[in-house]
Amino acid sequence: MNTKTYQYKPVAYHLWVFGLTWIFWFLAVFVSRSAAENGISTVLLLLGLIVPSITSLVFILRSNSPALKKDYVEKLKGFYRVNLPSIFIGVLIFGGAILISILVSLLLGQSADQFSFTGGFSFSIGGVSTLLVLVLTASLEELGWRGYAEDSLANYLDWFRESILSDAIWAVWHLPLFLMVGTYQYNILQMSPWYMVNFFISILPLGFLMTWVYVKNDRSILGCVIFHFFVNFFQEMIAMTQVTKCIQTVVLALIVAALVLTNKELFFGTKHVGDILGEKTAVETV
Repeated sequence: MNTKTYQYKPVAYHLWVFGLTWIFWFLAVFVSRSAAENGISTVLLLLGLIVPSITSLVFILRSNSPALKKDYVEKLKGFYRVNLPSIFIGVLIFGGAILISILVSLLLGQSADQFSFTGGFSFSIGGVSTLLVLVLTASLEELGWRGYAEDSLANYLDWFRESILSDAIWAVWHLPLFLMVGTYQYNILQMSPWYMVNFFISILPLGFLMTWVYVKNDRSILGCVIFHFFVNFFQEMIAMTQVTKCIQTVVLALIVAALVLTNKELFFGTKHVGDILGEKTAVETV
């Protein structure tokens, strides 16, 4: 019986992603400090942003694994995988955490203007609309991190440990942006180093929620793009202060902790480990 399965290469993948992304982004850091950069830093920023999705595609195409290639296509176009109720619950959890956080912040003297929309995105791309930017960023990130990266870790770990590791990797990946003039990360660092700390901490509960949506949608990239769009919309368009975003981290962490405890089989189960593509299972059922 042939039970040979594709062996993911998480170390090689992440080394390529970090190396290529950081080349573009550190160049953007240098260029962004020039008064005459004329949008070059934005182009370099976007080139770095698409590195994970391009790297995922290259690793998949060069894998010589029909199962991996088929799985990627199905994750992209498999509408049957999309579980709308779970996406709705995910959006409700995230949006509810924001609402609770704003209400708590009012008790601490923060402005009621947080119940309004901001004037735009944290970075812009020429004359492209904010809505399109939200869709593009959600799609590009999910094509990379959900296209290969998350599975490359989950093939060796349960989803709980995978979430912790992938969230830590994703957080560190953002480091150059704190030095790039004009980015959201640069701006919050100028306000206070504690807001930078909160940025990194906040990734953990959000990452667990993203993993929950990913697994509930049968590892659908499309499902994650939909959810990621709403996350970006709430984070970018609601006029929360940085103090409120710190509160949001705590609120979301408490809600997600309850989510993990009520979904132990999902987060701590190991049926997928070593066979996330289902190759062995397919052979055994023939």
